[in-house]
Amino acid sequence: MSTNLEDLPPQDLPLLYLRTPEAARLIGLSIRTLEKHRIYGTGPCYAKLGGLVVYRLEDLEAWVDSAVKASTSDPGKVVVLPARRHTQAELEQARQPRR
Repeated sequence: MSTNLEDLPPQDLPLLYLRTPEAARLIGLSIRTLEKHRIYGTGPCYAKLGGLVVYRLEDLEAWVDSAVKASTSDPGKVVVLPARRHTQAELEQARQPRR
């Protein structure tokens, strides 16, 4: 028997999108740091619905997973830049997959 999402109370709906405070808490950043990542283009993908910014869980997970390293000498998959202004060349180089 399938469940109609319209029949579920709000607290029982599956959590698919997070607003900035919840997304920041989930990945362990301050709200302001996540906002800065959004401004400078160094953070996870997001959607803007009118004035509301939302993050998909899979986008947050993908962004964190891209920074996973096995050791301090491991270059990782890509470079996750700090939340500050970067040149276009720095942004493009950081997004290139590493070997």
